[in-house]
Amino acid sequence: MADIWWKADPHDLHRIVDRVSSVYVERSHLDRDENAVVVVNRRETVRVPAAMIAVLLLGPGTRVTHGAIRLLADSGTAVCWVGEQGVRMYATGLGPSRSSGLLHRQAWLVTRPKERLGVARAMYGMRFPGEDVSRATMQQLRGREGTRFRRLYQEHSRRTGVPWNGRVYKAGDAFAAGDDINRLLSAANAALYGICHAVIVGLGASPGLGFVHTGSALSFVLDIADLYKAEYTLPLAFDLTAQGLPEERDARIGLRDRITETQLLARIVTDVKRLLNPPGTDFDTPETSELWDERLGTVSAGVNWSTPDGPPAPPGHPTPDTTPEHPPLTPTGMGDQHIAIIGPEPDTPPQPPHEPTRPPEQPT
Repeated sequence: MADIWWKADPHDLHRIVDRVSSVYVERSHLDRDENAVVVVNRRETVRVPAAMIAVLLLGPGTRVTHGAIRLLADSGTAVCWVGEQGVRMYATGLGPSRSSGLLHRQAWLVTRPKERLGVARAMYGMRFPGEDVSRATMQQLRGREGTRFRRLYQEHSRRTGVPWNGRVYKAGDAFAAGDDINRLLSAANAALYGICHAVIVGLGASPGLGFVHTGSALSFVLDIADLYKAEYTLPLAFDLTAQGLPEERDARIGLRDRITETQLLARIVTDVKRLLNPPGTDFDTPETSELWDERLGTVSAGVNWSTPDGPPAPPGHPTPDTTPEHPPLTPTGMGDQHIAIIGPEPDTPPQPPHEPTRPPEQPT
């Protein structure tokens, strides 16, 4: 087992590509036992090696100790607080030992118009299988996407018998406008954004650096979620409306079940990696800490760059205490395994009237 991050060689940290993609925990208590996270609920106790997890998703009814979070941070594991089955993203935390390689790649692509257009075309190409979009402009792609969704709305309306009068959405309050079908679409889309956000953060990419969307802290989340709306949230919203299930919870549970059945999480991981680092590209993500240099590119961190008796050494002339740079590690990735640890439903029989419920104990 690797030492804590500030003492460990980068090679000692388990490669993300070798880890379990995600562990989802619900209705359980998390604590630390040496180098393992211990998940305890009324049904079972599970020990999970912290360094073998890429993303830990904490669902409803979960409690976690400071020791467990510290261990996960030291192990380079992302922690996401999510809704049921990860369908809504509330918050995220990431330890200081993660590589920024995928983030640098994403920033490089999004800041170069030619490369950004290439990624945007690839995203639209996933929605139009078998069609050549290699020379389409963004204006043409937006028009084709609008036509596709207009046709899909009409097809699902005929299929379910639910009237469709157009998309109604009020910025800042998704549920304040529109009929049942519009509210369900907004609820299902919000849940889809959550799972996409969790995957993007877990991979080490930026939610805000979008290729089609721009200007929002969730631009890349919106880009990725748009790849799946026609397959997931659109038919689900029409089906629920036809069944007389108009509540937000109905949309969240319905999408959660669909995500679990089709293993969408693994698909999102694959799609994000393919879009940012397509096959055949020469790109690595060394998990090292370095200093930027305007002439040399990067130099080693953790090195005293001054000469023993005078001013700093000139660029390209390391001092004797300089250590050799570590060779690059395997590109950041995630495996295809996903684990869920879900505690039993709460069983709390009502208290007799003469026995008031004890208030929760306050921490000392």
